[in-house]
Amino acid sequence: MSKLLIAGALALISGNVAASCPSVAGADAGGAYPHIFEKVEFESQHSCLLTFHENPVIGALNSRIAGNPELLPLAQRLPQEPLVIAPYQRIGQYGGVLNGISKATESGTSDLLSLRHVNLVRFSDDLATVVPNVAKSWKWNSDFTVLKVNLRKGHKWSDGSKFTAEDIAFWYNNMLMDSHIIEKPKERFLSAGKAIKVDVLDETTVQFTMNKPAPGFLDNFAQDYAQPFQPKHLLAQFHPDFNKDADKKAQALGFDNGYAVINFYYGQSDWKDIPTPLLKDKAASDRLVSAGLTAIMPTLESHLVAEESLEGRRLVANPYFFQVDTAGNQLPYINEIKEVFIGDEDIQTAKLISGEVDYKAQAVNLPQTPVLLENKDQGKYELALRPTIAQTTVAFNLTDKDEEKRAVFNDINFRRAMSVAMNREQINEIAYFGLGKPTQYTGFDADTTPFVTEELQNSWTQFDPKMAAELLDKAGVVDKDNDGLRDLPSGKKLELNIQYATQGTPTELVEIIANNWTDAGVKTTIKEVTSDEYRNSQTANDLSVLSWVMGRPLSNIASNTETLVPPYGGFFDLRTGMLWSQYQDTNGAEGVAPPATVAKMQKLAARFVTLKAGTAESDTLGMEIATRVVDDLFIIGTVKAVSPVYRSRSLGNFEVPKTSSYEFYRMYPYLPTQWFLGNEDMVKN
Repeated sequence: MSKLLIAGALALISGNVAASCPSVAGADAGGAYPHIFEKVEFESQHSCLLTFHENPVIGALNSRIAGNPELLPLAQRLPQEPLVIAPYQRIGQYGGVLNGISKATESGTSDLLSLRHVNLVRFSDDLATVVPNVAKSWKWNSDFTVLKVNLRKGHKWSDGSKFTAEDIAFWYNNMLMDSHIIEKPKERFLSAGKAIKVDVLDETTVQFTMNKPAPGFLDNFAQDYAQPFQPKHLLAQFHPDFNKDADKKAQALGFDNGYAVINFYYGQSDWKDIPTPLLKDKAASDRLVSAGLTAIMPTLESHLVAEESLEGRRLVANPYFFQVDTAGNQLPYINEIKEVFIGDEDIQTAKLISGEVDYKAQAVNLPQTPVLLENKDQGKYELALRPTIAQTTVAFNLTDKDEEKRAVFNDINFRRAMSVAMNREQINEIAYFGLGKPTQYTGFDADTTPFVTEELQNSWTQFDPKMAAELLDKAGVVDKDNDGLRDLPSGKKLELNIQYATQGTPTELVEIIANNWTDAGVKTTIKEVTSDEYRNSQTANDLSVLSWVMGRPLSNIASNTETLVPPYGGFFDLRTGMLWSQYQDTNGAEGVAPPATVAKMQKLAARFVTLKAGTAESDTLGMEIATRVVDDLFIIGTVKAVSPVYRSRSLGNFEVPKTSSYEFYRMYPYLPTQWFLGNEDMVKN
């Protein structure tokens, strides 16, 4: 028994227990980790017993969750081992609707997803320390091949069903590894390219056994939108591994088979903002509710979808959420999240100016800053500029459908030429108000990775039209018809079109690049598209020039190297070499064989994830990887800048983030479950 448990037990036996615990707040509350405690730890430290309180309207909120059962009493809804939160400034108040904006379903939504998100662990707000969340604790063996994770006793799903280690094993063994549900598991959830062994040791203990050392594996779950647990009690009814009558049960509900029901709930994706059944098919959703099932999948998150349309969604507080504050109030404080979909940047800016939004960081581009700063008192909001981790990058499609273009793009002279043809200082001044830094893409975030040198960051970033001309000549891209524009080696016109979405690329940036490249003799035009259009075209291998934000911190790459190997990211990233990836996935039956440098990088990346980040061996290998990224120049950096973070003055317990970054999952490290809405004076005090 730990010293904390013994101390707590002795305090209880002796009767020296206060009637209630102190309502502490702030970073100096005294726990093992900033702002969080285990219940027994908090009670032992203060010789007290926590008493619990609920949101007075939680019953009404629960009634809006289609198919959710009638509420259990609070004592049965909370875990026996809740996570105790010491709020940033003060104990909050219940109520209110947090207003937010996204671009569309599955577009620009991670801002608001991060507010309700939970995972096994998370990064604390120092962005360095992994701390408990859904998981109470964990332990590695000596060589980082076996990881045991301990869950919280009595934790429940949002429908009141027990959450156990079975839900984690079910996610991995019966969903992630079942091609009827997930066509191909992501590399970060494998070990040495093969399945991990996931075993249930008891109701609250799950064990992961790796094929090779994987010291960064747990870090996946500190910064990943994908959640390593799914509600077995719901989905196993329709899975043939658990129910021989799964198809019959599904057909009685109007589905083709059991897998169709699972995919209706889960969506064949671990991205959480696919349309829920409420939007996919209302009639089918109603049939599920009539059969005694919930309309959407149960969750462990702080809020869950109650209404959804093409215009937006409405989310309500999870009545079974596992966190409480130091006064024993069940979190979250905020009753509802209202998310509206607005694709037009000008309309979004107008709503921000008028104070109709409570929090926004994603897709608030720096050119919007002057007008936002000018109107902040009128709109009663604050605006902070924070460093980004990723920067807007460009790339050429290395497996372009036009084989002559493909050959040119694969010539390193061409890629170097187009890099030095970009005037990054002009980009910085116009697109980023001089607040950024011209920087080459190095794979790792240079500002937070000690082994990335200034020399690497500056490689091929100088604006040098003469060098660009010489390199283009070497690549065989010359002006054959004397019209002032360069042609392909065959004499065909070389014309490029940059399709871009403002979610990942400022308009001012692509305008400058297009002018720079045209001045260099490579005619370039631009076209703004939605982020969905961009991503779908990119995945279909239909774009010649690619542009999106790229760059990740060391801790991120130490557990997940997907941006180092074809196709250099997932659906939501910049992707190039799609046919290289296809070739590797089919063992050469389809696609295009990649060059030798790709295989060399894959070997380096595979070894990198077996080493503990920050060790001398890891840093040496990381430097070799970063050097190869720059030498290959498959992805070209532009300017590393700052990004606005917007918040209403009525939003309490808000901590301005250290970075404005997707890579640490936006606000997830900053405990948004303890945000509350109040008047401006209350929030200040």
